[in-house]
Amino acid sequence: MPTDAYLACLDAMYGMRRFGIVLGLSTISNILDGLGNPQRKFSSIHIAGTNGKGSIASTLATILQQAGYRVGLYTSPHLIRFNERICVNGIPISDDDVVASWEAVKAVHHGDRNPTFFELTTAMAFYEFGRQQVDIAVLETGMGGRLDATNVVSPILSIITNISLEHKSYLGSTIAAITAEKAGIIKSGIPVVSGVTQKSAKTVVEKTAAAQKAPLFLKGRDFRVRRSGSGGFSYTGIEHQWKGMQTGLAGAHQIDNAALVLAACEVLMRGQVNLTKEQIQYGLTNNRWPGRLEVVSEKPYVILDGAHNLMAARRLSKFLQTSLSGKRITMVAGILDDKPYQAILKDLVAPCSRLIITQPKIDRALAPEILKAVAEPLIEEIEIVSDVGDAVRHAVATSGPNDAVCVAGSLYVVGEAKAALQQVSDLPFQV
Repeated sequence: MPTDAYLACLDAMYGMRRFGIVLGLSTISNILDGLGNPQRKFSSIHIAGTNGKGSIASTLATILQQAGYRVGLYTSPHLIRFNERICVNGIPISDDDVVASWEAVKAVHHGDRNPTFFELTTAMAFYEFGRQQVDIAVLETGMGGRLDATNVVSPILSIITNISLEHKSYLGSTIAAITAEKAGIIKSGIPVVSGVTQKSAKTVVEKTAAAQKAPLFLKGRDFRVRRSGSGGFSYTGIEHQWKGMQTGLAGAHQIDNAALVLAACEVLMRGQVNLTKEQIQYGLTNNRWPGRLEVVSEKPYVILDGAHNLMAARRLSKFLQTSLSGKRITMVAGILDDKPYQAILKDLVAPCSRLIITQPKIDRALAPEILKAVAEPLIEEIEIVSDVGDAVRHAVATSGPNDAVCVAGSLYVVGEAKAALQQVSDLPFQV
């Protein structure tokens, strides 16, 4: 059972969300100064981009741990428990560690404005990684890069995954503008691995890397993958050629993510990080990243995928159309109000026979009635079940053993779905 101190800590942290999202580095820098700059006590790998950050970060962390390093992993958001955001050697920090890091961060001077939730959690992660003496921390940006709270580190490697239009009110309204924000994590002389594809995005990344004299390795130019019929792939890289590779994460896009992981490993091996092909393959095969094409049941087939932006929704739609062809699919979806929800919903329901609209418990969640109005021209069978847990249980109970249920639209929806399913004992499957 969580302690009163832990629950009070979470209440206080979640209360900080009322300060919203504020991009800038002065407040986080003040906090870290007060903590003795713990981010300088470990090496770091810094990852920005639109999609794939978490999959790439978790895979790299698994590989590095397999190679004998003590590894911190900082990602967001969490699915079920806050502790998931801050992991050491694959294990979320304890409730007591959450409380201790919160108390340490809260006690220092933060400057003229109140810190945001993300600034506080970032400082907590750095504090904990320093206290637990990790060798390397793999860090995922929250939003953008240049002014993201994580961008106070001096990494040994920067990774920019891919770019699509997101958070336009904060990052800009064009691919080039958003890329410029993401490319803000590129540091002087520090190598960069990137999977950007658009011409304008490549131009920005290339110019930023050149200005920083940072060695740049681009997917398609400096390294590439070739898929095999078995779902595996071969990798032709900067210095290595690795055949017979396999990723444990589902979805064709995960091979593209794996390409960035392997390029990152090559760059790290050029430095002071010792890795073998066997350790790399182990990490690729055995890493798991919950809530991303995560199958929790076969009969009925139940899959959880955040699909929280347009690119991710299109990838999920393609997966459902190709992998679940012939099944009656029920989509359980809730979407946040800062997303292009009309376009996301159109992609999500395209392969489906039924839509159950729900609403996660976060203030940015769209009201189900808004989504229903968008969905009515797209799909005939629509229901509203506002509580996520009730919606998922209803979807499963009213699906046959050969049907499929997909939960998507937001990682907050997926998190509430996982939590609800784990608490039910009479399901035809175990989560």
